[in-house]
Amino acid sequence: MTAWHQHEAELRGWMRRRMSNSADAEDLLQDVFIKALRQGERFCAVVDARAWLFEVARNALADRLRLARPTVELPDEISAENAEVAAVDSLAACLPRVLTELRPEDREAITLCDLEGLPQEEYARRKGLSVPAAKSRVQRARKRLRARLTLACQVRLDPGGQVSDFVRRPPLT
Repeated sequence: MTAWHQHEAELRGWMRRRMSNSADAEDLLQDVFIKALRQGERFCAVVDARAWLFEVARNALADRLRLARPTVELPDEISAENAEVAAVDSLAACLPRVLTELRPEDREAITLCDLEGLPQEEYARRKGLSVPAAKSRVQRARKRLRARLTLACQVRLDPGGQVSDFVRRPPLT
């Protein structure tokens, strides 16, 4: 992790200049460090570790900013128990079972890119694909997942194309 130690201070400064909260910048820095650790020997083989670290940092920052949404404090008298759960949110309960029914390469693409948040560019690199080929693979996997969810869980859509109802499937045991 010599490369990490060489560039950590520069990364920290870069992140602090771009984030309003230094604690958030430190959290993001730790996320980048963990991603580097997960690369294992592959990180040691990276030709330009600084460029790789900054690319991962830029992607992590973009993801964080994209997910950051203003929140509004709700009054205490609103009970979460009375909140109606949207059908599409409940449909997520079908996802683990339907994922097991997909082809392994579709399951891997969806798990890595959609559930674990791996950027498609990194997915392409890991799989030895061009970025457009990786994006196509993920899109096709998503279409097959949607078709499988629709069929297996008997999804019904409202006139606006939103999930209105579905049949819950028992989880795998």
